[in-house]
Amino acid sequence: MAQQKISLTRYLVEQQRADGLIPGQLRLLLEVVARACKSISMAVNKGDLGGVLGSADSENVQGEVQKKLDIIANEVLIEANEWGGHLAAMASEEMDSIYVVPNRYPQGEYLLLFDPLDGSSNIDVNVSIGTIFSVLKKPDEHPGVQEADFLQAGAKQVAAGYCIYGPQTTLVLTVGHGVAMFTLDREQGSFVLTKEDIQIPADTKEFSINMSNMRHWDEPVKRYIDECLAGSEGPRAKDFNMRWIASMVTDVHRILMRGGIFMYPWDKREPGKPGKLRLMYEANPMSWLVEQAGGAATNGRDRILDLQPTKLHERVSVILGSKNEVERVTSYHNPL
Repeated sequence: MAQQKISLTRYLVEQQRADGLIPGQLRLLLEVVARACKSISMAVNKGDLGGVLGSADSENVQGEVQKKLDIIANEVLIEANEWGGHLAAMASEEMDSIYVVPNRYPQGEYLLLFDPLDGSSNIDVNVSIGTIFSVLKKPDEHPGVQEADFLQAGAKQVAAGYCIYGPQTTLVLTVGHGVAMFTLDREQGSFVLTKEDIQIPADTKEFSINMSNMRHWDEPVKRYIDECLAGSEGPRAKDFNMRWIASMVTDVHRILMRGGIFMYPWDKREPGKPGKLRLMYEANPMSWLVEQAGGAATNGRDRILDLQPTKLHERVSVILGSKNEVERVTSYHNPL
């Protein structure tokens, strides 16, 4: 007898009913985000046929040239979440400031943050890219919504996930009780549960880092990579492989599937910046997913989910993945 397929909607409804893990408004919000990801997936799949490849004549708040798909994905997520009353406001890596949801209903309880299309440099060469999202509870102490409401530590997230647009379109999600994976069934038109309770092995022989930046790294990172490169004759007594896709969502997805360590550390080119990746849109949701799967995530010194944001587009150094490797790199930054 064929195994019954469990859709994302059914999975969320069952969690809401049986375990009370997901409040009703959060469940509906996650379904809206999933539908938006399906729309983005369709645009990505069309590629040149849909006229969506190439750069737009604009820059985002970080001064980066936007791809056409960056803008399309951002608009899809905003338009999808304007209706329904689940959200009070949204924030995006592609927008200068927050977007307050029009007051058509009583104000929603949640705040949505997203990187609409992570890995933009890979769009035009047909390499996997994705959408990363994070959900926070809106503070209750005042009416309305303001930017300060978003400045919550990652440990306060109530849901986080990503959708990767690759050979399969896959949605990976946590609401704080493990990590589940859903694959888009294009015939059914819905996300179907394909893995539950994903676990990252504590040990690994794979590391993921942009080796071209080696000359700019701090000494603890150099030490760790030198040990990996020394292989079985070195202090680690085992051979490592390097994997680097330059799309965080894809590199982290590989780690969730089979282990590894991902590093985008601080470097000396821009010493005033604590890192390259965005704390609110990339590091926090990915760190929570990794921790929920048994891994670890630090900025080299402290747990990422404990960091208190001070601004919407704050950057951070990121080291995440297999627990024992992350702890080793972190210990090199924090000598006794």
